Amino acid sequence: MIEEPVQAAVETMLPEVVAAVDLGSNSFHMIVARIGNGHMQVTDRLKEMVRLGEGLGEDKRLDPQVAERALACLERFGQRLRGFPPGSVRAVGTNTLRQLAPDSDFLPRAEVALGHPIEVIAGREEARLIYLGVAHDLAAGTERRLVVDIGGGSTEIIIGLGFSPRLRESLYMGCVDMSRRYFADGRITARAMEKAELTGALEVRPVRELFRRTGWQTAVGSSGTIKSIAAVVAAEGWCEDGISATALLRLREVLVETGRISAITLKGLAEERKPVFAGGVAVLRSVFETLGIQHLQVSEYALREGLIYEMMGRSQHVDVRERTVETLGRHFQIDQDHAQRVRATALALLRRLAAPWSLQDPNHGLMLAWAARLHEIGVMVAHSQHQKHGAYLLRNADLAGFTRPEQTLLAVLVLGHRRKFPVQELAVLPQGTGETARRLCIILRLAVLLHRGRSSESKPDPTLTTEGDNLVLSFPDDWLADHPLTRLELEEEAERLASAGIRLGFG
Repeated sequence: MIEEPVQAAVETMLPEVVAAVDLGSNSFHMIVARIGNGHMQVTDRLKEMVRLGEGLGEDKRLDPQVAERALACLERFGQRLRGFPPGSVRAVGTNTLRQLAPDSDFLPRAEVALGHPIEVIAGREEARLIYLGVAHDLAAGTERRLVVDIGGGSTEIIIGLGFSPRLRESLYMGCVDMSRRYFADGRITARAMEKAELTGALEVRPVRELFRRTGWQTAVGSSGTIKSIAAVVAAEGWCEDGISATALLRLREVLVETGRISAITLKGLAEERKPVFAGGVAVLRSVFETLGIQHLQVSEYALREGLIYEMMGRSQHVDVRERTVETLGRHFQIDQDHAQRVRATALALLRRLAAPWSLQDPNHGLMLAWAARLHEIGVMVAHSQHQKHGAYLLRNADLAGFTRPEQTLLAVLVLGHRRKFPVQELAVLPQGTGETARRLCIILRLAVLLHRGRSSESKPDPTLTTEGDNLVLSFPDDWLADHPLTRLELEEEAERLASAGIRLGFG
């Protein structure tokens, strides 16, 4: 049998100082924090009102002026992050970046400007990270909490207990989006406000009963929009602590009476927030009314703080992705013994190919191991073409902890673990990731092939050698002659790998 597996969770030591960057649809935020003994101390905060969402056209491309404004901001952030080692910075993009056309060149340019990788995360993953940040800002308790976060392009609502979110939804509405749709001419009319609130209520409606039925004891808000509203109602003397439904209604009435964005003179409202303030109030009103919220506390923490705590958790082997994979394995009744044997062989092959194939990043081993454990997830749907069913599930499921690129990579690996090699799917992966995915896919295919018989008995340990894209598997004398089925499978696999530019020899 090829060597025993290494642990899927690789020991990761975070440096003492880390950073998180949130590329939102309204603002870009960055925090720098000192960590130790499970605690975080923020040492620096940077924020710029970029309004990325304003520049997203119907063709899902950014207006060049807005793109340049965003890149200039990221270059300034990048100056602060200069010298931070790989793995010490986590940068994520949210709603606007989720909508960008796949062939847009903005993301690669943004990574160059920042000097660190940028992950585009799904809406529910954004919700999970927001809850993680907010939960660390609140006193420990046993009550269920509703968390509301209004961004520029999306609104996340979560019900959780302690540090664990139980319900997560990302709604397609935000302060930038709502302001563009209903207040773009600078006027705040009663009719426009009513239509904006109705649009928001319709967005919440599909999950209204589920959230109300689950219930909560306290409601908490986070993000710039909610903090700005709280600052205004406090400064105006309408609510001393947080945001009450009565204070929010009064704020709405004052905005309509004022009539124009340019005429807003509310105490506590920053000038840069005015263009999207009415849209933000409409979104929050719709959430209050639809979910029946009477009072909202305000948290200073949000997505970026959640990112820091997530980094700390992963460094201490508390990786949400591992729990997600375990849950999927149970839910889809995967043959765990077989999956672990494939995983062990895949990791052993990876160790032998890591140096010559430049697969030494710890995340390569994690993704390969998880793909091995989930490669038969589609069997529960149907054994025929189960690699396609599995890829569909992984691409479209809500996988807590995984970024969208990570989900896509898992799906491609599972799709390519048998039968036709996924040349087309690999070709459309983000620039710079296709070759890594191709090589991980080859390793997974070989591991699956070597365990095709599904036996728990030891297999021969073939010697694997490589020179570039030429692979040679050498078995003990006469072993292949005594196992003609394996020889036939290797011959067929050699033909399939040829389409990927790999020459597989064996003997």
